[in-house]
Amino acid sequence: MDDPVFVIHGVGNRDAQAFTATVAALQAAVGTTLVPVYWGDLGADDRFVDLALPSFPSRSSGLRDTSEAAGAPSAMLLATLLAETERPAPGDLPASLQDAVRHNLDASQNSGLRDGRDSPDWDQVRAALAEEWPATRWLSLADDPALLSETGKAIAHAVTDMQETDDSWAGLRGMAPVDGLRAVIRRRLADLDRFAGAAMQAVAGRMYHTLRSRLGPGATRFLGDVLVYQRHREQIHARVREQIAAVDPELGRRPDRRVRLVAHSLGGVIAVDMATAQQPLWTSSLLTFGSQPSYFHLCDPRGGQLSPYTEHEPVTLPSSLDRWTNLWQPFDILAFAAAHVFRLADGTSPVDLPLPHTATAGLWTHSAYWNLPELASAIRDAM
Repeated sequence: MDDPVFVIHGVGNRDAQAFTATVAALQAAVGTTLVPVYWGDLGADDRFVDLALPSFPSRSSGLRDTSEAAGAPSAMLLATLLAETERPAPGDLPASLQDAVRHNLDASQNSGLRDGRDSPDWDQVRAALAEEWPATRWLSLADDPALLSETGKAIAHAVTDMQETDDSWAGLRGMAPVDGLRAVIRRRLADLDRFAGAAMQAVAGRMYHTLRSRLGPGATRFLGDVLVYQRHREQIHARVREQIAAVDPELGRRPDRRVRLVAHSLGGVIAVDMATAQQPLWTSSLLTFGSQPSYFHLCDPRGGQLSPYTEHEPVTLPSSLDRWTNLWQPFDILAFAAAHVFRLADGTSPVDLPLPHTATAGLWTHSAYWNLPELASAIRDAM
């Protein structure tokens, strides 16, 4: 009969019963005996960390929570995101915008619905568009081809409608045709720009709320446990060894009695530190997910049997760690790859496996792995 697989949790876990229940559910999916290794009571005391987190001023402070308020959360986040992207050159008409306008004007001309009227003059449309485009507040900052293409389509439809019905000239009578064309484009651009700005700020506002309400506390708990682990590493390692020994005192203590480990987040750092220590936890198979061993070792070499990383020379892991599979989620900012930093003793690389992002996971995906069927499948394969 195979020895059980020991599961080491990561940061922010303060409920031993909940962790045990999570491992039990995972065991049912894997079909292999899993033993929870709990060390959360030795982690950071994060009960009062909210006192150290800054809060955004409320409406009662006198700050208007609108797009015009310089300090509004959505406006701040949107301005920051736009500042981090490559902005279009001032005065340039994006190619995707021009292509969409011209294509839709040509389509209108060839549709047979124009009753013999003159087709729109592309040069005049382009000149009017180039003159009005810099006045847009949001659209002129956009570089998304789909958004610009839809904007161009709407402009072409406005121009076509203007020339196909006299009603569209209401309020524009007495203008020269070119001035009327420019007025229609200006009006349509202003409408589209307001709509784009409102949509962008609505998304930015939701992102701001998620960043502050979910990513902020999660990152804070991560930092707290990392700080405690760096100071009390031996105490946490002793707890892990104690819980493994409770199943079998010989497991992990010599090469012919190797242990199998599954570890999340900082638990993966704990597992690698123990497997590569001078007195190692002999490990046959390790599966980490959402974990940081490579990042920690690059920033501050872990010691034990590991040498520091040198450029173009991956760090060779000792024979006390046989196999290593590392899972990561694309939105998990606390997950790192291992294959570029480490090599196993047999010369092969740890296996980095990306997991798919699910819509229900939201933006904070660091804890989403536990319920993914891919995790259970990866454990079966790795063990």
